[in-house]
Amino acid sequence: MLATEVRDPGVGLVTVTRAKVTGDLSLTRIYWTILGDAAERKKTVKALERATGFVRHLLAERLGLRRVPEVKFIYDESVAAQSRIEEILLEIHAADAARTVDAPAADPTTPADAREQSAERRSGEEPT
Repeated sequence: MLATEVRDPGVGLVTVTRAKVTGDLSLTRIYWTILGDAAERKKTVKALERATGFVRHLLAERLGLRRVPEVKFIYDESVAAQSRIEEILLEIHAADAARTVDAPAADPTTPADAREQSAERRSGEEPT
């Protein structure tokens, strides 16, 4: 609906991430996101506010309810949070990879060999 029927150029490429309707059907919250910076987001917020009445009108035509829910557009912060978490994880993996490359060669003995050598030292025997 937003992409095809709302003619406001400020709406742009909005992605609706989810919609929630209250139990009494009086309010619907439409969560959205957009690619772009804060200025683009502000422009889109204003465009969606202008389009709210028209979107409600379109819902009235399609739903056939006695009372059409009030429409509220809410920017979905979870997408930005997910992107930030993904960036952090990539940084951690890159740091781990750099540490692995820079680390000196490890002792070739296995943990089992090390335990055996430790037990031999405690018993006073010479390692073989």
